[in-house]
Amino acid sequence: MPFLTYLSLVLTMFLWGGTFIAGRLLAGSLDPASSAFLRFLIASAAMLVMTRLIEKRIVLPPKKMWVPLTLLGMTGVFAYNVFFFSGLHHISAGRASLIVASTPLVITLFAAIFLRERLTALKACGVLLSLIGAITVISNGHPGSLFSGGFGPGEKALVGCVLSWSAYSLIGRSVLSTLSPLTAVCYSCIIGTLLLSFPAAHDGLFSHLSTVSLVDWTSLTYLGIGGTALGFSLYYQGIKKIGATRAGIFINLVPLFSILLSWLILDESVKPIVLAGGILVLTGVTLTNFQKNRKLT
Repeated sequence: MPFLTYLSLVLTMFLWGGTFIAGRLLAGSLDPASSAFLRFLIASAAMLVMTRLIEKRIVLPPKKMWVPLTLLGMTGVFAYNVFFFSGLHHISAGRASLIVASTPLVITLFAAIFLRERLTALKACGVLLSLIGAITVISNGHPGSLFSGGFGPGEKALVGCVLSWSAYSLIGRSVLSTLSPLTAVCYSCIIGTLLLSFPAAHDGLFSHLSTVSLVDWTSLTYLGIGGTALGFSLYYQGIKKIGATRAGIFINLVPLFSILLSWLILDESVKPIVLAGGILVLTGVTLTNFQKNRKLT
């Protein structure tokens, strides 16, 4: 049912909205590679349990799938998270959210170029309207303030996030024709964790594990189970059901949820203009998904 798919994608974006708060908390105490490795070590363990419970068994993928699975681990796990935590060392979560908000647009363009997905005028308007709404949400109604900080290492790292996640979304579409979303996410997490262990070891993580605080472990557990095991699985379910472009547009809900969670958890103020931006995001998401919905009825 499309409605249940949309609901699961909204839940995914809610979970991902919290990752910016957890990632920012970790940025002051752990280096990027260590944060990413511990996040996906927890996620891999959770995915193995989830796959065993839901699919009743854990099977090895066919030989032909190991190359695309390795690419998934390299893009959506290894590269994305090194870029993500590196970026949050240099810039605020809000500015990081702004750059990540361009991901649906990049996915849409890449899907049209590489996967020959049809880019209708309605779909393009929906993507752009959603992006405008996300910028309004992040900037508290003052978009110019977001572009005044220059383009330093933090911004460059977040551009790496956008490109990595776009590749992860598009490669995943081909993998899902053979493997279930749970299996695909499980093995990509394990491969990505193995890749992340090398830079984490180089940065001395294993020699100072005992110094990781309870707050850090709480943030890592949320990132690993909520933001990764549940979030990645639901997102891949969405890609399998409605395609990369239509699932990807929901990513523009992440800044809205991030700011609302900051209001609830950190007692930060939220202006009415932010809610107006949220309505723009929702309108853009609806427009992007409207045309195909009409064909399903």
